[in-house]
Amino acid sequence: MTKSYPATGPVTLHTLMAENASTKSLTAGTVKSDLVHFDFDAPALIHHGFKPVVREGKYDWGELAIVTFLQAKYYGKPLVLLPVVIGGRFQHQCIAYDAERGTMTPGDLNGKRIGVRSYTQTTGAWVRGILQNEYGVDPDSVQWVTFEDAHLAEYEELPNVRQAEKGKKLIQMLFDGEVDAAMVGSDMPKDPRIKTVIPDPKAAALDWYQRKGVIPMNHMAVVSAELSQQRPDVVREIYRMLLESRDLDTKPVDGLQMRPFGFTALRPALEMIIEYAFQQKIIGRKLSVDELFDDTTRQLGL
Repeated sequence: MTKSYPATGPVTLHTLMAENASTKSLTAGTVKSDLVHFDFDAPALIHHGFKPVVREGKYDWGELAIVTFLQAKYYGKPLVLLPVVIGGRFQHQCIAYDAERGTMTPGDLNGKRIGVRSYTQTTGAWVRGILQNEYGVDPDSVQWVTFEDAHLAEYEELPNVRQAEKGKKLIQMLFDGEVDAAMVGSDMPKDPRIKTVIPDPKAAALDWYQRKGVIPMNHMAVVSAELSQQRPDVVREIYRMLLESRDLDTKPVDGLQMRPFGFTALRPALEMIIEYAFQQKIIGRKLSVDELFDDTTRQLGL
């Protein structure tokens, strides 16, 4: 069912957006607009809102994991990407092992059992891509142990992906030896037993950035295709507000803007995550960067 928006004047948009480092001023109402008002409606864990975005079209716009968006685009969902990174970070530190069971490096991962929240989780896709393309790890040789299904109902899990028994917890499985390594994002526990599989991950990430020029994005902003088609002025205003909020709320890290904005600036990172998602059979064809956007959003931040 097509949603209609007023042809002119202010609109109120049902919005999936968590308060985080780059959106605090937006969600708190510090960044204001006479044209756009937001009905914020985010679950306690923002990724729990992603299925309603791609399965039900629940929101007018909001944040979405980039790999979830790539799958949504591949399966023909009416969503359009904005060149806006809501959350970005280097990913080299996001795979760990239990040092009490011995040492582990990327070269030891082939044939092992690796836990990850979901095979299609964006953090997992970035880490697998780095391991495969930088360290020679074969993802097809790994037994992937997951805890959630994909956000897209159309996606079928690969033969080497199995879901853990109900009630199991990833880090406890690591300590119990039920998995050999674990992919964990910002909630990596501060435990002396936990060591990163990639040694000195910060140095490795900065070296990788110098060679690739890519800052991996996790979450980006998306809008419904109907909103972008009917109210391009509103979409441009959303972009302005997100940029203002980012600039108020964040500072560079190691001299780098971890949340780049703009179509041109984001092209290299988008090309890379598309390649990784295709390599890992998360999407069935290589999407082009241009098709992720429409005529309105492609012009933002050129």
